[in-house]
Amino acid sequence: MPIVEIKDISAGYADEVILKDINLVVDDHDFIGIIGPNGGGKTTLVKVILGLLKPMKGEIVWHKNEANMHIGYLPQSNQNDKQFPVSVSEVVLSGLMSVKRFAGRFKDADRLKVKNVLELMGISHLTNRNVGGLSGGQMQRVLLARAIVSDPRILILDEPNTFVDNSFERDLYELLRILNQKMAILMVSHDVGTITSYVKTIACVNRNLHYHQSNIITQSQLESYNCPIQLITHGQVPHTVLGDHIHNHKHD
Repeated sequence: MPIVEIKDISAGYADEVILKDINLVVDDHDFIGIIGPNGGGKTTLVKVILGLLKPMKGEIVWHKNEANMHIGYLPQSNQNDKQFPVSVSEVVLSGLMSVKRFAGRFKDADRLKVKNVLELMGISHLTNRNVGGLSGGQMQRVLLARAIVSDPRILILDEPNTFVDNSFERDLYELLRILNQKMAILMVSHDVGTITSYVKTIACVNRNLHYHQSNIITQSQLESYNCPIQLITHGQVPHTVLGDHIHNHKHD
């Protein structure tokens, strides 16, 4: 069943159009990999879905009750997140703020959810640790725990492997496969060669959006989508690099 439809959306900043006539339907349990060049509009698309950027035209139609529609979001790691003197459990607990009528009124059941999700992330031993002392990979685990603690219908990840450590990178995609059994996932990534082993479909974003209803994509298809990414295969494992391209977009 569809969760949300993006209909003829154009969006950008000031007078600069970054996305033009975008259409996309996100169904229950979708796992969509969003690829494309820097400046092509991937993060702009994420901002529109999150309601952080108002479209210039078009509409977003939620097929569930939007008031009760929880969206989990894992941004690219931000060092500012580590400047606040708060514990790991408090950061994760903040992920339940959107489902609380009044801030600070958490129950034992909420703290149990935090405990369970920290165990799922493999960081229960960090429960009372101040986030300022965490490594990049540990912080990503904490932020992912915060994103999923409210049991969102959609989980959006913006380049989730940018700041992860090697041990978490090995676990991340398998963890996302498990989470996909309960929620739809949209994942922005440049690592096409890796994500195609896990995502179900691919959206190529470069001003326009071309939706590919498979996780198998060829170089000729990318070229026809005007998506300047080059696929190089070594044995049975595909790898990707960005090809040369010119763009004038300042925002992504």
